[in-house]
Amino acid sequence: MLIRNATLPDGRRRDVRVDGEQIGAVGEALSGAAGEREIDATDKRLLPGMIDAHVHFRQPGYPHKETWTTGSQSAAAGGVTTVVDQPNTDPPTVDGNAFDRKADLAAESLVDFGLNGGVSPAWDPDSLLDRPVFALGEVFLADSTGDMGIDERRFRDALAAAAEADVTVTVHAEDASRFNLGARDRTDADAWSAYRAARAEIDAVERVCALASEYDVDLHIAHASTPEAIDAAGAAGISTEVTPHHLFLSRSSLGDLGTHGRMNPPLRREKRRERVYDRVRNGQVDIIATDHAPHTSEEKDADIWDAPSGVPGVETVLPLLLEEARRDHLTYERVRDLTAANPAALFDLPRKGRIAPGYDADLVLVDPEATREIHATDLHTKCDWTPFEGWQAVFPEVTMVRGAVVYERDDEDFADHQGRNVRLARDVTQEAPQPDAHAPTDGELSSASAGTAQPDLDDTGADDEVAEPSGDDTETDDVVAEPGDEVQ
Repeated sequence: MLIRNATLPDGRRRDVRVDGEQIGAVGEALSGAAGEREIDATDKRLLPGMIDAHVHFRQPGYPHKETWTTGSQSAAAGGVTTVVDQPNTDPPTVDGNAFDRKADLAAESLVDFGLNGGVSPAWDPDSLLDRPVFALGEVFLADSTGDMGIDERRFRDALAAAAEADVTVTVHAEDASRFNLGARDRTDADAWSAYRAARAEIDAVERVCALASEYDVDLHIAHASTPEAIDAAGAAGISTEVTPHHLFLSRSSLGDLGTHGRMNPPLRREKRRERVYDRVRNGQVDIIATDHAPHTSEEKDADIWDAPSGVPGVETVLPLLLEEARRDHLTYERVRDLTAANPAALFDLPRKGRIAPGYDADLVLVDPEATREIHATDLHTKCDWTPFEGWQAVFPEVTMVRGAVVYERDDEDFADHQGRNVRLARDVTQEAPQPDAHAPTDGELSSASAGTAQPDLDDTGADDEVAEPSGDDTETDDVVAEPGDEVQ
């Protein structure tokens, strides 16, 4: 295939040749070849496919919520070409046999994938780490879906095992001892945010940072929801991810979302959301990952203390970010770094995340002006709702995985394609291809751009959240409060 006159994230217009599974050439006015399909990409953007390092595709155990087929189709339709599945399935992925069972199911994936291994009181590190795990985690420091919360002793064991196996550890950082028990008397949708207080995340991340210095292991903080946690991790040299729901939604959104807006960690106040967005924009946050955690609408339509935690997002994340770039709130280079170049670098995927010769032809073609509303009825996840109903987004026209067109929006058609475990790929141990030193490479990390927050979100700083009953914790700025004066 030859994609002609595409605008790359850095603004250069180039032809891009796909040769088998890889990018064969990037240049100006490339000559065509006999039998080669050509796509006219004039006025369109070509990006490397997103690497979503945090999804829950629910198999084995919960196929009514999602399957590898539906989840990976949803990913492809949203421009995600690699997903990393988390271990809190049933059975949990905490030993070699459970890993093998999940790997068999993942063979149905349309996109490339990685499988994380989990840590629990019943885990078997010897058999688990003998498998091609993508990373160890997310390691739950407080209970979430799947009841896999562990104590510090077991967390230390996990760090030691990961260091020996040279495997990254991803951490769900919340300290249950800092949950606000006073909120348990409430029944409104905001009660969950009041209960799993911001202080619980901040303290847990600070503790993880302290422990990290004792072990020779790479750590990554999953779904950071507070600016303080992002700052603490950055100061310790630990990478962070932010989800689209923590980037775009806040406790102000719960009036509309109700219990559908319950997730772990929960939504924060609007002022905090703005400061998280600032850190995404300015480069302090390393990657965007969805924490795609589907539950049916019927399951979510329950009491706030009974509704399951989690929201879907794998199909809408890149379209939402592309809409932000269209509005000049983020640069296309920053979107590329957050979704492709940085995840590939962090998690050692040397042939993914860039548009350059020799890299996997994981490509997404979009018309940046073709914005449309998000509606759950148009999405492909088995989950039957979205927290971004009615939002504007820019969806891909074409998605390719290793050179194969897996999705074309005009046809609403998915290819018969088999994704591959990226830890089993033939080139995992090889160094990344070296681009021409005299030409800029689209995958080179760019500095973050300045910009303004999305205008249809509240960026006034006003405290317009759900009214708090007396005794609820109060909002402060980035100053860390003293014990007894918890921040939310």
